[in-house]
Amino acid sequence: MKTLNKFFTSIALCSFVLTANAQQATNLDDLLKQLEKGQIAQTQQNIEREAEFMAKKSQQDQLLKQAITSREQAVAKSTELENTYQVNEVDIANKTDALNKRMGELKELFGVLQQVAGDTRSKFQTSTISAQIPGRGKFLDEFAQSMGSSSKLASIEEIERLWFELQREMTESGKVHKFSAQVVAANGEKVQSDVIRVGGFNLVSNGKYLEYIDETGSIAELIRQPSNRYLESAAELTQANTGAVPFALDPTGGSILGLLVQAPDTQERIEQGGPVGNVIIALGVIGLLIALERFISLFFIGNKVNRQLKTSVASDDNPLGRVMLVKDNNLDADTETLELKLSERILKEVPVLTSRLTLIKIVSVVAPLIGLLGTVTGMINTFQAITLFGTGDPKLMAGGISQALVTTVLGLVVAIPMVFISTLLNTRSRGIINVLQQQSAGIIAERAEMAEPAEKGA
Repeated sequence: MKTLNKFFTSIALCSFVLTANAQQATNLDDLLKQLEKGQIAQTQQNIEREAEFMAKKSQQDQLLKQAITSREQAVAKSTELENTYQVNEVDIANKTDALNKRMGELKELFGVLQQVAGDTRSKFQTSTISAQIPGRGKFLDEFAQSMGSSSKLASIEEIERLWFELQREMTESGKVHKFSAQVVAANGEKVQSDVIRVGGFNLVSNGKYLEYIDETGSIAELIRQPSNRYLESAAELTQANTGAVPFALDPTGGSILGLLVQAPDTQERIEQGGPVGNVIIALGVIGLLIALERFISLFFIGNKVNRQLKTSVASDDNPLGRVMLVKDNNLDADTETLELKLSERILKEVPVLTSRLTLIKIVSVVAPLIGLLGTVTGMINTFQAITLFGTGDPKLMAGGISQALVTTVLGLVVAIPMVFISTLLNTRSRGIINVLQQQSAGIIAERAEMAEPAEKGA
């Protein structure tokens, strides 16, 4: 029963498909005719496809035969080339062996030529002669590459050219030559200027040192110049026309000059001291100002005292005059009373003469102590850098060590002059005080001599 149901269902589906693709049949005979026509059309289409396939089948057979023939030809050609390669390889080995035997020491010579060409090219990269004679390195590059990348032998012309470049380098190294070139200033501006080349060592223009940059083929002014004593010699060389001129020559071709310009100047060294260094400098300035004021004050006081020593008329504009006025104002006083009054006057004059000298002495003592404080602080920073980064890079420790050393130097630089200044001022003030004490003792002795006859007469 189930089989019959499936059969009728299939017939119904086929009828539905045929009905969707064909005109609507009015009865079963029309449906049968349409079905028959469809079978005939489908059969005709299949016949055409089979014919087309058969026609292409012969074509495909022909293409296959052609491919097989091409493959066989390629295999034969490959076998022939492989045999030729093996024969050539043996032939090349034999000829190479024969060439090496015939070359003998020439092979070593060409190796030396290649090495010399490479070394000379490296020399030309840093030579200042290349600034005047550009393009010398191109031949050496081509020569070294041709000698190293292939078995090409150097020709006589190439060997002579290498010899010529070496000889020209040696010859020009002993000359001082002036030429015009475009110079890149420190601010980046390009100017045409006269450049003086000193052998193969230095370039100078307008009293400043220059450097040659091989990568760009340009001449540039050093951003940082060496100290004034080197610049003075460069200026003398720039202004000189004939004769011998002293000049600071760098025989390394720029290495020593590069280290000189990297060395910090006085201001940069002071800045390395940090806040502690600034405090020491401030103390030194204060001490110098106080010392200057004391020098001027004691100088005028000393001159007035010296003038007072030359006259018996007392004046109140100097310490000695004020001491002498005590005698004039106490003519009737006895010797002991006059002595006490003179001592009192001298004691009043001493603070004026020794004023602020203690501050100078304090500065001379405190400055090295502050420098020691900076030393300890700098070493603490150094050890912290070692703890964090190790000892692989010395530059990480340079800051702390610089602060430690600079503060110590600043403290000593301030303290040592302050000690001498303090001693000199104390000596100066003590000399004036001694004059006052001597004159006071003389006044007392004079009064005692005057009083002694009166006592005898009584």
